[in-house]
Amino acid sequence: MRYRMRMPATRSIFDILGPVMIGPSSSHTAGAVRLGLLARAILGAQPERATITLHGSFAKTGRGHGTDLAIVAGLLGMRPDDHEITRAFEHAAERGMQFTIVEGDLGDVHANTALLELSVDDSTVEIQGSSVGGGEVLVTRIGRFEAYADGRMPLLIVEHNDLPGEIAAVTRIISGSGANIAQMRVSRTRKGADALMLIETDTALPEAALAEIEALPGVLRIRAVPAV
Repeated sequence: MRYRMRMPATRSIFDILGPVMIGPSSSHTAGAVRLGLLARAILGAQPERATITLHGSFAKTGRGHGTDLAIVAGLLGMRPDDHEITRAFEHAAERGMQFTIVEGDLGDVHANTALLELSVDDSTVEIQGSSVGGGEVLVTRIGRFEAYADGRMPLLIVEHNDLPGEIAAVTRIISGSGANIAQMRVSRTRKGADALMLIETDTALPEAALAEIEALPGVLRIRAVPAV
């Protein structure tokens, strides 16, 4: 399955010039940093262990463009304009983050794609995403679920049982908090089984709304992901 990047209706001069970044490539370097940064935000912490599988162009030219360094830098919380990206491996060792980088075929996906298996404490999550050009990224899979997240807006991830009324209950709470839903995607493994809501909002949700959503029957866990 191929994904098309969603473009904003209006663009600023900064969008036209490209991202502020440490080079050499907006897609292989800046985008790779943001992919690691978004994956870290979805995990909710700096990973203790990471297995990074590079696909396609990421695998073929990634080392020359610093893609390996860039993804590790993002996982450490660095941004695309951080001059310490070139020392990402050293910083990972200093901060106790173990990582392995391998090459692999991830199938019919964007050429600049990586699969990140991230672990912290007893929790492990697989996040697959692509650098789609100009420093923009798109996460297309979280665990077993299809996803669509670019990290530009606050994101609420709700893992839940596929029950009637569950989506309506969550959106009602969000609306009642005064937040506006920009985009929403729901994936499920099968009817009546586990499901995942990805909800982008114009503003971050207040803590009271998050607590109310987490307390809903059928909600297994939630994660509020800030924009990156």
